[in-house]
Amino acid sequence: MKTRRQGLGGLAVRLAGLIFGLALAALPWRSAEAQIGSARYSAIVMEARTGTILIDAGADEPRYPASLTKMMTLYMLFEALRDGRTQLGSRIVMSEEAASRPPSKLGIPPGGGLTVEQAILALVTKSANDVAAAVGEHIGGSEERFAQMMTMRARSLGMSQTRFRNASGLPDWEQVTTARDMATLGRRLFTDFPNRYHYFGTVHFAWGRAQIRNHNRMLGDYDGADGIKTGFINASGFNIVTSAQRDGVRLVGATFGGSSWVERDRHMGALLDQGFARMGVAPRAPSSVMAAASAPPRNAPAARPVAPGNVRVAQAASAPRPPQQVAAAPNRQNAAPVVYRQTPTPPRPAARPTPRVEQGSAASTAQRQQTASAQPRPAPR
Repeated sequence: MKTRRQGLGGLAVRLAGLIFGLALAALPWRSAEAQIGSARYSAIVMEARTGTILIDAGADEPRYPASLTKMMTLYMLFEALRDGRTQLGSRIVMSEEAASRPPSKLGIPPGGGLTVEQAILALVTKSANDVAAAVGEHIGGSEERFAQMMTMRARSLGMSQTRFRNASGLPDWEQVTTARDMATLGRRLFTDFPNRYHYFGTVHFAWGRAQIRNHNRMLGDYDGADGIKTGFINASGFNIVTSAQRDGVRLVGATFGGSSWVERDRHMGALLDQGFARMGVAPRAPSSVMAAASAPPRNAPAARPVAPGNVRVAQAASAPRPPQQVAAAPNRQNAAPVVYRQTPTPPRPAARPTPRVEQGSAASTAQRQQTASAQPRPAPR
């Protein structure tokens, strides 16, 4: 009887998790509620060489990582390459389980496959969920075991608040992280694998007759940006981790909770602008794409002023940019207050050569204006 009760209890827990996962993916209002200044918002900017924190806004609050999870999947894959456990030309076979993952995906049928290098490119550009699951099986034997390996490795990197349950970032109520942990991972990807980091700057790659574009529109739109990953599920809003280098200074930033890719990207750009200013880097004129993305929407609520030195949302303007402001959170009367914590400006590190960035063919501005809402929305497992 005791064994039976335990079995029924475990089944109840699994059913509860499934129901919660369905709720995370199925509630459309959650994405509209997630916005800069909302309860889902958090952000951080750090100097990559030392890890010194320049900007901190709720950076230790729990968040859902969405496809930022694939940064850890790639970290594990890069480690396997470094240790000789796999090679760039090794074949990854698509299992029936991995092929069943919902979009975004490559759509490889069970029994088909791709090389390790093709898998890397599919993860950094299309953020393919089926490929992420296949990579997990390739390295860990099963995706469940691979997620355990991911969590253990994350803890060893100092990502103390992160727990993984799958390799893709598809909704799971137990898969959580923080802005600090994701920025830490972005920094470690650059410092631990300088010979692999260039993959994150790939604008597109050829898959059959298709040219797959990178979801990360900050590549080429923000001066100095060369990676690394975007993410979205309904429960988290639009997330991004970005690394950029200017005048020998490299910053890594993360922000969670955007209501659209436009809001997310312009806010990330504003965070990086302030970070570079604090490091003594001269400001740059915004690109035409970033300036257009920064244009406030019609009937936008009035912006509230912020004390000098704090974060703002970028506004459309020519250089020099206007005084820093933070847009009030739309459609949320009781938005959680955003508190920004900053540390004294650290000494500027010595210049470091920029790693090679694989850009592929240049994408036109019009092609890169495609909104994230046009992409297939992730469904629960």
